[in-house]
Amino acid sequence: MSNNVDEIITSLIKSLKENFSDFKGLYLFGLYLDGQMHEDEDIELVAIFDHEQDKAKREEIWRVIGKIEEEFDVFIDLHPLTVGELKKDEELYQEVSEDGIFFNPELF
Repeated sequence: MSNNVDEIITSLIKSLKENFSDFKGLYLFGLYLDGQMHEDEDIELVAIFDHEQDKAKREEIWRVIGKIEEEFDVFIDLHPLTVGELKKDEELYQEVSEDGIFFNPELF
């Protein structure tokens, strides 16, 4: 992956890990799998959490995402889900499990 995509993912993982004790990892899928920057395209990600998000938690997640988007001048399409929620969305689950790249926060 290009350095910029790597930097974005690293920064996002560190921020989510720092702010949410139940954050378990991040899947990258979609166009950015090629590691290149794509002008006017969102970086598609699934963030895995142990617990479902209530309104306050979702607002905090979007605050973190907003900072990363502003810092790197990108658009992020983040799906914050539990594993159970991800599996219920058959189309997303198939795309993420077949083609996605998983980033383990323990490695960052």
